[in-house]
Amino acid sequence: MIKTMLIPVDGSAQGGVALDYGLYMAPKFEAAIAGLHVIDIYLIQGPVLTDVSGAVGMPPYDGFFEAVETTLHEKAAVILREFEARCTSARVQCSVKKSIGKIPDVIVEEAAGADWIVMAKKGEHFHLKEGGLLGSVAEAVIRKSGKPVMVTPERFVEIESMALAYDGSEPAKKALDLSLRVSEKANWPLTALIITDNHGRAAELSGQIEDRAQHFTADCEVVIAAGKEVDEMLRFISEGAVELMVMGAYGHNRLRHLLLGSTTSQIVAKSPIPVLLTR
Repeated sequence: MIKTMLIPVDGSAQGGVALDYGLYMAPKFEAAIAGLHVIDIYLIQGPVLTDVSGAVGMPPYDGFFEAVETTLHEKAAVILREFEARCTSARVQCSVKKSIGKIPDVIVEEAAGADWIVMAKKGEHFHLKEGGLLGSVAEAVIRKSGKPVMVTPERFVEIESMALAYDGSEPAKKALDLSLRVSEKANWPLTALIITDNHGRAAELSGQIEDRAQHFTADCEVVIAAGKEVDEMLRFISEGAVELMVMGAYGHNRLRHLLLGSTTSQIVAKSPIPVLLTR
């Protein structure tokens, strides 16, 4: 099911937490970890560095750009050595790779050879221009990648149980299948959360979950709540009953997202536990 987890690392503390989760989950799934460090192409392009050096009153000298690029490569080597050392210490099979490019695009490209992406919601390269409540590389990867993306919080907490936000949409149905497989493999009890004040709709969605769950050995229960999606999901998460939330990504259109902020972005931005997203 999950043979390889891709973990982008940038040397930040939150990137380290993503690795914590990867090392915790890999033995449960009998999976390997692929570490990826991307040198941001914007940091080694001449015009960008010229603007930066001009802003601080220090014009580029001969070899300036080469020195910057050398420093970035040296930093990458240190980060990936530490990544390998932690994997070795945890006895988790790993591989590492260094690339140069636009960070989200490189991550999505490398994810073609992995089953999951595990990454921090905000890393070292936090670009507001990517937009949204996340406003980061993470959001761009979620939108562009066809693979499940697990977005990790600031602190690591062992996962002992999990939940699924279910609304009957196609992304939610995919998330349901993924949740049941993960629950079965990791032996994490699964709670399916349905948020609606329509009793008929609640019964219909519960039936869908129960029908699908019959094909798995996962321990699954259904909880129904009424209220606003984001508020109820965050309330459920805050109760501390689960340590992982699974949901379909971006069920609303891009215009709604720009105007109001999608449910996905709000949950990922505010959740104190990892959120696993499927497209």
